Amino acid sequence: MEISRPVFLWPFRSAAMSEGPMSKSPANYRPETRLVHSGTLRSQYGETSEALFLTQGYVYNSAEECEARFKGEDPGFIYSRYSNPTIAMFERRMIELEGAEAARSAATGMAAVTTAILAPLKAGDHVVASRALFGSCLYVIQDLLPRYGIETTLVDGLDLDQWQRALKPNTKTFFLESPTNPTLDVLDIPGIAEIAHKGGARLVVDNVFATPIWQSPLALGADVVVYSATKHIDGQGRCLGGIILSSEAFIAEHIHNFMRQTGPSISPFNAWVLLKGLETLSVRVRAQTDTAARIAEVLASHPKISRLVYPGRADHPQAALVRKQMRGGSTLVGFEVKGGKAAAFRVLNELKLAKISNNLGDAKSLVTHPATTTHQRLKPEDRAALGISEGFIRFSAGLEHADDLIEDLTAALEKA
Repeated sequence: MEISRPVFLWPFRSAAMSEGPMSKSPANYRPETRLVHSGTLRSQYGETSEALFLTQGYVYNSAEECEARFKGEDPGFIYSRYSNPTIAMFERRMIELEGAEAARSAATGMAAVTTAILAPLKAGDHVVASRALFGSCLYVIQDLLPRYGIETTLVDGLDLDQWQRALKPNTKTFFLESPTNPTLDVLDIPGIAEIAHKGGARLVVDNVFATPIWQSPLALGADVVVYSATKHIDGQGRCLGGIILSSEAFIAEHIHNFMRQTGPSISPFNAWVLLKGLETLSVRVRAQTDTAARIAEVLASHPKISRLVYPGRADHPQAALVRKQMRGGSTLVGFEVKGGKAAAFRVLNELKLAKISNNLGDAKSLVTHPATTTHQRLKPEDRAALGISEGFIRFSAGLEHADDLIEDLTAALEKA
């Protein structure tokens, strides 16, 4: 079946809108500049801030123009379920930041993950995924895909031999997140990509914990990158969103029509919020990473802490790999409180600044207990195998002063 592709072709030109200066040579600018200017379209009013197009549909000058638009002969917008000027600006900015050819945004991060994995597959295909996954991602791999006749295998993502042994003739997709949620393990993206490609499979990487500021999976060999834009990209607790970035061929063949027909669509308003969030992404992530590193330094020697995990430290289990494939550490810190769940809960309940929440990447510092929240559906022995103990806490550094957060944490630990 011929797939019509006008709704995500770029640039969209019309008498009413003009491209911003970045669209001509984005590669000449550094990421911070792209985050402010890339993909901007301006109407005849010449607005400074990108316009918010809250519209469901579009009108045409003639029946002939409408026909040409639906045939793909006239680039432009047809219906906001699958494309919209504001959504297109958000996607273009992410494309230029990530170094991708094309992108499609979705209503949530999990809509993006599910679409990226499920859309290219059919009954009889096989997926290999790292065992260390966010709970909802694990549900997609373990529970959802097998319902549709798609075989799945979970491996220790740190062990390249397990990825190799899991390959089958019908393996179509490898899936991983790095750093992992919540224990911040760092997986060898180039090494896993090489194994996938030799076996005829694609590699899909969830890059949420690294952010596009500190890691570029496509440049490391991945085929598809997914984000929950709800996290750092918004970064201020306002809205949900997700995005899939890949080659134009992958988006056209597998993602565009799936999203067009099934409708896991992002709201133009949410896309506008995320677009504005991108302007400050680098500033926020760098500040949060500096704060997380300072917190990790203090907690590493604290007598109430039995284990500290932070990708920016020399004692991280994959420190050499972090230096090789990441440009910075993380906005998150993982630590284990002595005394198990009861002690961890006392710490959480004593915190005054960091708020108990299962979100991350926010301007406010957020803290969660993965064993009873994001990974509670796992069996105790499976959590233990992943390093998610009853005393393990995930801390997402916000934009507060680092000294205030450290004082808050150390005071709470005294009650553990």
